[in-house]
Amino acid sequence: MAKRNNENISISDALKEFVETNKLEKGLDKVNVADAWAKLMGNGVNNYTTAIKLERDTLYIQLSSSVLREELSYGKQKIIAMLNEELDKEIIKKLVLR
Repeated sequence: MAKRNNENISISDALKEFVETNKLEKGLDKVNVADAWAKLMGNGVNNYTTAIKLERDTLYIQLSSSVLREELSYGKQKIIAMLNEELDKEIIKKLVLR
């Protein structure tokens, strides 16, 4: 059993410590990236998004529209910057549109 800590800490600090102790950052990053994509791209792009996958520092987005894929490919760096800004950390370095 873990050692009990008698000092008072906030819930956010306790959750942060729990996530770090149990090495859950990568799983949470995957969920947060999917949420950030949905929020930033809006309904128009989300209707054509079939899969979102984060592996290491590469984000794989599967789209059902080849026209949309071509349009988004012109702004890959801007999309990466927007997603990283939304997540408040540098998670994504490469974007692959499929």
